[in-house]
Amino acid sequence: MTSVDKILAAKYPAKAHARRVAESLKAQNGAAGLIYLEAQKTRMIEDSDESMPFRQRRAFFYLTGCLLPDSYVAYDIRKDELTLFIPPIDPESVIWSGLPLSPAEAVKQYDVDRALYTTDVNATLAAVAAAHDGKTVAFAIGEQVSEGTSFQGFAETNTGALKKAIEDTRVLKDAYEIALLRKANDISAKAHIAAIQAAKTATNEREIEAAFIGASIANGCREMSYHPIVAGGEGGATLHYVKNDESLVDPVTKKRKNNVLIDAGGEYQTYCADITRVIPLSGKFAPETRQIYEIVLQMQDECIAMLKDGVLWDDVHAHAHRVAIRGLLKLGILRGSEDELFDKRVSVAFFPHGLGHYLGMDTHDTGGNANYEDQDKMFRYLRVRGHLPAGSVVTVEPGIYFCRFIIDPVLESPELGKYIDATVLERYWSVGGVRIEDNLHITKDGYDNLTTAPKVAAEVEALAQ
Repeated sequence: MTSVDKILAAKYPAKAHARRVAESLKAQNGAAGLIYLEAQKTRMIEDSDESMPFRQRRAFFYLTGCLLPDSYVAYDIRKDELTLFIPPIDPESVIWSGLPLSPAEAVKQYDVDRALYTTDVNATLAAVAAAHDGKTVAFAIGEQVSEGTSFQGFAETNTGALKKAIEDTRVLKDAYEIALLRKANDISAKAHIAAIQAAKTATNEREIEAAFIGASIANGCREMSYHPIVAGGEGGATLHYVKNDESLVDPVTKKRKNNVLIDAGGEYQTYCADITRVIPLSGKFAPETRQIYEIVLQMQDECIAMLKDGVLWDDVHAHAHRVAIRGLLKLGILRGSEDELFDKRVSVAFFPHGLGHYLGMDTHDTGGNANYEDQDKMFRYLRVRGHLPAGSVVTVEPGIYFCRFIIDPVLESPELGKYIDATVLERYWSVGGVRIEDNLHITKDGYDNLTTAPKVAAEVEALAQ
């Protein structure tokens, strides 16, 4: 058993999470009596007798570790008592779905003090209010409270503070959460290798996607963190490419496209991996692709080396642009001085997105404090702003893209067009885009890279041949 598996053999630390959220509520509101959350409901597909694919509410899972739909949880802060409410037995559904979890089994499986049926919710809430003499506050998420739930007896029901308290708390991951993220990354690395191997003979992007999803499921990630991106050739210049069904043969040259960008990650017990790799379809990178690949890898390597507790993420992002500018100047795509190109934000035409984002139960995880109204286009799409705390997990995903829609207006600009050599640029359109993405756990003195998928160009080529 690996060290990760040993950690995950224990229960998900729901009680510790409840305590941390309670402390956040106390700090923000001065008092807190009860935390109440509901799981996602079973929802039916329109015009069908089947239920919609289930995705557990992340706030509920954070305080329970429970993936059951139609459940509830209450945390009595003063008594430090966590109660899970699960659906009672429906005799008519047993023949179709089998016996549901019993309260006794739930207590054994989850890190809760007791388990009751959902029919006991209102009586339990009333008992907590009475024990506090009606002088305490119940915290819930307003749009996630069932119509029949009653907070009668509480001095106040606060439906605005809990969501933010949980989102802020989720930024700092404990050892169990890091193990879940590492597990998701390990499985996703196997899936990326399977995708590289499938690309050797694939004729369509969907074959590579199928290989990734199949390997993820086979190794324990039944769900994807997000819809995979499998973009051949110039399709890699589209950041959130979703087609995944284009031929890998160029329609003009009738030859195989140079490369394929794969942005994909598996989800393990609600925790996400988010990994991007670029692979050569011929087994060896075309010269232009290799040049851009090495620049992007250097961007990532230097940015990762900057990571530690308290580093200003804005500075790391700016450094990525500096490296990109130096690389594109060396190739002759850009011209001018590094400082002038940086100040004029010319590199944004080639690297238009943020360097990364927090990662956890959501691919774009909570707590990033993005500012999409920022007038500085270099920082507008940065999903994390401010200092990275130890315990957070962030993606580092620099990229260089050759997207005509973004670059052409710069070329045509009287002010900025002089900074790009259109003749040299012409050789690079077929590259499409190169992005390399890893998942980094921030520690007090540095970082821990959770991603093991191969990325050194020679190693990728060896696997692709």
